[in-house]
Amino acid sequence: MSRIGKFALGATLTASVALTGAPGLAGATAQGPLIGPPDGEKLHVMSYNLRYASDQSPNSWDERRPAMAQLLNDERPSLIGTQEGLHDQLTDVQADLPDSYEWIGVGREGGEDGEYSAIFYDTTRLEMLSEENFWLSDTPDVPGSTSWGNELPRMVTWGKFKDTVTGTEFVAMNTHFDHKSENARLRSAELIRDRVAELDANLPVVLTGDFNANTSSEPYSILTAEDALLDSWNTAGEQLTPEYATFGGYEEPAEGDRIDWLLTDDQVAVEQVGINPFEHEGQYPSDHLPVQTLVTLN
Repeated sequence: MSRIGKFALGATLTASVALTGAPGLAGATAQGPLIGPPDGEKLHVMSYNLRYASDQSPNSWDERRPAMAQLLNDERPSLIGTQEGLHDQLTDVQADLPDSYEWIGVGREGGEDGEYSAIFYDTTRLEMLSEENFWLSDTPDVPGSTSWGNELPRMVTWGKFKDTVTGTEFVAMNTHFDHKSENARLRSAELIRDRVAELDANLPVVLTGDFNANTSSEPYSILTAEDALLDSWNTAGEQLTPEYATFGGYEEPAEGDRIDWLLTDDQVAVEQVGINPFEHEGQYPSDHLPVQTLVTLN
């Protein structure tokens, strides 16, 4: 049964671990994880805009990479939906994680070109069954295609995964909406809503992304209309942090707009959610803060 029918009916590895290739990590002060490696049948899911790799100090990729490596190794998410990563940068992230991590995705220009919406996953917990990519345009199957007013290509990477502990299969989607065009964000939300509706209704769904819009916006309303998708910040049993603005700009976190969301369908029970203010000696891993959840698939 498709979701169209369903909706119609229902309207720690720590810093002491040797991280080869992560310059400057030695001597980093341990900072306890917000959620950390999950236990039992729970999954730890993260959405994180990595900020594309640049050589501009004081927040160049070389300067940020040790803090990124420490954060991800402390947290050890089961699945990470990332945004903005460039191919070599994603290779660095994988090198700094335990060997069990793999990733899927393509560059938004096609192949290895441009920013990715890559999904990392821990193979000790998740088996990747299939992967697909589509572009947020009138021609979603054409790599690098643009429509609706966005100057740059925008896309979705998604995978079907199997939880090797419970045997449950689910879909993880990851995206990065346009930062300029409101029309592009609206149309992108509509396309993703329609693609989710076409999925097998028995598959739990997780949608991660930088949506470049707050939770009072029309794209948010489109995706959450009729509870097609639910905001994990609202459904979680426990909020671990204040509602920080997820774009921090390398500044001390403050409460504000959440433009990075982690949405699920009603087959995902969210136990905990938080927006991680991690920094190491004043260095933030990215200009965004990661959104993290501890979930169980029903």
